[in-house]
Amino acid sequence: MAKAAISLLLLLLSFTSETLLMVNGQKTWCVAKPSSDQATLLANLNYACSHVDCQILRKGCPCSSPDNLMNHASIAMNQYYRAKGNNQWNCDFRGSALIVMTDPSYGDCIYA
Repeated sequence: MAKAAISLLLLLLSFTSETLLMVNGQKTWCVAKPSSDQATLLANLNYACSHVDCQILRKGCPCSSPDNLMNHASIAMNQYYRAKGNNQWNCDFRGSALIVMTDPSYGDCIYA
């Protein structure tokens, strides 16, 4: 009985640690929550771009299109998240951001 309990415990511990490693080892991106309003998106865009280079959003650059606040804020927020070390607290933006594990890059616009 004790042997079975120890085996079960070891199995659970190994599963838990592998699951955490897989999630923690996964590359992540920071994007705006789809429910964010325009004022929040604009504030996030301005804040992020005051701390990181947002040249990638300029007209004619790969991430300038589509030209909308959701797109531009998400790219700027991700640039900020990257520059500050990919920490959860660097992708909060007063609760208006999400950390995702699916690469949001599209076309020639590559999220760093």
